[in-house]
Amino acid sequence: MILLKTDEEIEILKECNNLVTKTIAEIAKILRPGITTDELDRYAENFIRSNGAIPSFLNYKGYPKSICTSINDQVVHGIPSDYVIKDGDVVSIDCGVYYKGYHGDSAYTFVIGSASEEVKKLIKVTYESLFKGIEAAKAGNRIGDIGFAIQSYCETHGLSVVREMVGHGIGKNLHEAPEVPNYGKRGTGVKLRAGMVFCIEPMINLGKKEIVIEKDGWTVRTLDRKPSAHFELPVAIKEKNTEILTNFAEIEKNINENKYINNILNG
Repeated sequence: MILLKTDEEIEILKECNNLVTKTIAEIAKILRPGITTDELDRYAENFIRSNGAIPSFLNYKGYPKSICTSINDQVVHGIPSDYVIKDGDVVSIDCGVYYKGYHGDSAYTFVIGSASEEVKKLIKVTYESLFKGIEAAKAGNRIGDIGFAIQSYCETHGLSVVREMVGHGIGKNLHEAPEVPNYGKRGTGVKLRAGMVFCIEPMINLGKKEIVIEKDGWTVRTLDRKPSAHFELPVAIKEKNTEILTNFAEIEKNINENKYINNILNG
């Protein structure tokens, strides 16, 4: 069942999601070669709690950390560890917070230092595909229109779309209906109407679309071991427009100020 949100609920969801992107922006300040993903996790948890919120991911279905740190060929759900970030790493940060009874959820992919032209294309196209999907997310359209917009854009650029992992509704629960695939056919699926709130999150591979889940039960990686990228934003469908409930502005400001992060999108 899809739970429609009131305007008041959407305002709280904006607060939640703004805190998520502020948390990722804080990570962007310290992201560098030599730091471990565990250090990033502790930093994020402290920031979330200092702002009166709780990490949504911590203990969610047994997940052991506060953020997901997916490196290189890891698509999503990489578990922070003693892994040391290196020059050239593709680092996807996925974060969620629980605040005022609601959840926020967003993700951003960084590249540390040098990047090949292939990786630059992967990051740019995945980022752009997110906004292609958002453009298709409007009242009267259908879920399939979002997936079609993302899939067609990425495949035109020679990239592949992960099938098994999808976007999702969000509200009092971290994952709600509807599911929002990053592939699909125009005019198919659930009809979009005012009050629906969901996360659009393209997970795009440089190589083939196939994935595997590691023995830890969480980490999803590409079968061919080629890099993957992931960006995520929540949107609220309204009668006359679609509202993006947070933005990447503060993250990108901190990327500009961090000499260790490759400023692919604005370089």
